[in-house]
Amino acid sequence: MKQLVILSGKGGTGKTTIASAFIQLAHASAYADCDVDAPNLHLINRNFDHQNKEDYHGLVKANINQELCIKCHYCVDHCRFNAIQEGLQFVVNQLSCEGCGVCELVCPAHAISLVSSVDGEITLSFNDDEFFSSATLKMGSGTSGMLVSRVKAQLKEKADNLPFAIIDGSPGIGCPVIASINGADMVLVVTEPSLSGISDMKRIVQTIQKAHLKMALCINKSDININQSLAIKEFAKKNSIPFAGEIPFDEEVIKCINKGKTIIESDSKAKDAIKIIFNRVMKWFLDENE
Repeated sequence: MKQLVILSGKGGTGKTTIASAFIQLAHASAYADCDVDAPNLHLINRNFDHQNKEDYHGLVKANINQELCIKCHYCVDHCRFNAIQEGLQFVVNQLSCEGCGVCELVCPAHAISLVSSVDGEITLSFNDDEFFSSATLKMGSGTSGMLVSRVKAQLKEKADNLPFAIIDGSPGIGCPVIASINGADMVLVVTEPSLSGISDMKRIVQTIQKAHLKMALCINKSDININQSLAIKEFAKKNSIPFAGEIPFDEEVIKCINKGKTIIESDSKAKDAIKIIFNRVMKWFLDENE
């Protein structure tokens, strides 16, 4: 199963809007939302007949057995994260605990143990021939990269016999993004003509180049700053990155999203532009000779 990953380098560029449009235009039967910190692809997705959910166990956390605790204060004294709160009982603040195990080591009563923490939830929505993998990370939890890997592995396990999958990747350039592009065959970078948009675009391009992946670039809301859009095109040309096209700012996009629909279900100039980009990108993506 080939993987097309859509990234942006930053939030708010329209990555998920374009990903949802690609999914509908391609009649994709396998797709995933790898933005586990703030997933939203499901908001503009159709209903599924079945849905499986399971807890995601990430980091271990300290747990104090109150029956064994002798309130010696050793755990409080040695916790560098100030995660153990003292009161009538000694209680571990799960948001502050890093699971380092020092408290377990110094406890003379063996009252502290490290236990697996439920840090999120993984979801598989499916029909007989369509699969959507996603997840939600709990606020303050770590290991988002590991959870993204689980999201992709779940999709691959269920839909590996399908020809391709479209992946709505994570914003930024950190661990979730690295996990998003792992195993990808091509990446579409969505950027916007702003200073922050260009800066983050350059960072994500460098990340993709280090992974030696095939890549294309498109501009969303291209007419809000013509000069910056020209600078993005020049950057793509200078770095030999195929330019897939540009999408003008269109208020119909906002109206569609508010109704829980994709932009393909509207009659707008943005829809026409996305279709052009889609056709180019899918040709590059599915071309076995490139």
